[in-house]
Amino acid sequence: MSSRFSLVLFDMEGVLTHYDRTARVVHLSSATGCDAAAIRHAIWDSGLEARADAGEISEDEYLRLLGDMLRYPMSREQWLASRRASITPNAQTLALAEKVRNRCRIAILTNNCGLVTDHLDYLNPPVAALFKDAVHSSATFGATKPAARAYLGCIERIGVQAGETLFIDDTEANVQGAINAGLAGYRFVDAESLARFLAQHGLL
Repeated sequence: MSSRFSLVLFDMEGVLTHYDRTARVVHLSSATGCDAAAIRHAIWDSGLEARADAGEISEDEYLRLLGDMLRYPMSREQWLASRRASITPNAQTLALAEKVRNRCRIAILTNNCGLVTDHLDYLNPPVAALFKDAVHSSATFGATKPAARAYLGCIERIGVQAGETLFIDDTEANVQGAINAGLAGYRFVDAESLARFLAQHGLL
């Protein structure tokens, strides 16, 4: 069975990997001595990480501002180590992605800044090995999912059309954003359901 899709575009965290914010906070708190509640506020409640993910500030500025809020000189190495602690690859979905690669192109669009995508060999070796240079951060396109700009900028860079792209994400709003941008969308729940969907569309 052939498929109308020439590209399957995956979300990373929540689909290809499990993401544990608490583990990230605990690791960073242990490494820096900063209060866990203060770390949560600085990274997420303040909107700082969302600004970095949207490309509104540079990676260096993000780290500097994070350090200012925590009153701690945050190093890139400490940030990356805590980020690594938050990531567990999902072997089942990675195996599906590897099979899909035999039928069409695969790539990742993740709501992250370059600190994640540029250091994926360290942060998430199985994903880095499978997707290689086909991992794209939202910051590159100046917008985060579910903004149309994120999807359209990504597929333009890859060189495919919206109508031939299937986007897979665990967040309904992000799937709907892809559909609104002209892509096909599928909300990820578990690997078994995804496998059935991919098979139905000639991608396995």
